[in-house]
Amino acid sequence: MRIRLFAIVAAIASGLVISSAEAAEPSELVYVPQSTKRVCQLTGDIDRETNRPTLSQTGKRFGVEGTDLGSSFEHDGKLYFLFGDTVGRPGARDAVAWTTSQSPMKIVLEFFRDRDGKWLPPTVPGISQGGFEVPSGGISAAGAIYVAYTTDHTAAKTMGRSVMAVSRDDGRTWRMLYELSRDKFINVSMLTADGWLFIFGSGDYRKSTVCLARVRPNEIGERSKLEFFAGDEPNGGPKWSPRETSAIPLFPNNQIGEFSVAYLEPVKRFVMLYNSGNPRGIIMRSSKLPRGPWSAGVVIFNPGRDNGYGHFIHSVAKPGELPDGLGDPGRAGTVGGEYGPFIMSRYTTGTPGQCRIYYTMSTWNPYQVVAMQSDLRQAP
Repeated sequence: MRIRLFAIVAAIASGLVISSAEAAEPSELVYVPQSTKRVCQLTGDIDRETNRPTLSQTGKRFGVEGTDLGSSFEHDGKLYFLFGDTVGRPGARDAVAWTTSQSPMKIVLEFFRDRDGKWLPPTVPGISQGGFEVPSGGISAAGAIYVAYTTDHTAAKTMGRSVMAVSRDDGRTWRMLYELSRDKFINVSMLTADGWLFIFGSGDYRKSTVCLARVRPNEIGERSKLEFFAGDEPNGGPKWSPRETSAIPLFPNNQIGEFSVAYLEPVKRFVMLYNSGNPRGIIMRSSKLPRGPWSAGVVIFNPGRDNGYGHFIHSVAKPGELPDGLGDPGRAGTVGGEYGPFIMSRYTTGTPGQCRIYYTMSTWNPYQVVAMQSDLRQAP
């Protein structure tokens, strides 16, 4: 059973965040107000908002009764998903899934099956993989899958460190390559651009900001090849260091844990999504370059404003109110909440200057993952 405690009130952010209604600089990427919608529930058997069967029927088909996270990447023509602590087996076991669907409205998830017919959890020999120890971000490079796994959970530190692991059989088996980080790159998001594989990383769980590293895609298997963004040279160019300690924050913040970064071709911007406690919701930032400068954050989803609570996220009934019926069995007193916004780049649509993004989001109670959509555009 999932152990992670979702904090409704997170650490106060030190980074600048603006509302969607505030003015933006010309050509800056902005959120289109009221455009965020839930698309569908990806996991479980019954869509908790519509009370209809889900397309994937993950419980009946694979024993995946509930889960969270769901960062994604392309590999061998399939969109892969990395899910966190998954309900359906004893203990906290993770899950890897994929889909071939070209529509975010028609995603059907597939999982490797173990001998008992249930999903086959990804196992990385040599590390602990219990609660809070999850696959955070992955990428396809040189014909293999590379995933950063968090591990070493303790009461003192939610996620103690990360390791880089590789799968050469499309995600069925895994081998640890090296320790990635104990500091600034514990949760990561990876992408390729301009001949480089960029690794964005956050450190202390929901108590840190984002830093940046890069490596040539064919050298990701060697920790010594990583270069860390350490600021700007006097001539304005980027300074890259072989030392993780030299990595600087891309923007001021102190509450990031789960996050994702993608390049959106219609608007020619890198976009980052992360969950926030103050201001409450899913935050979007954008930049022309991976290293920045990154825009001020804007709330693109708030569970109260955008039909989350009482629709597909459980809200505890107040005296005299009827229950919303969304809570998992035995969890009627546990409020749900939004976290883990992971962009699914395959489904981005748009025309020059505007686009619609699709992303996964976890709801804690019910303990499931949903697909979301939001519209972005360049400011005039």
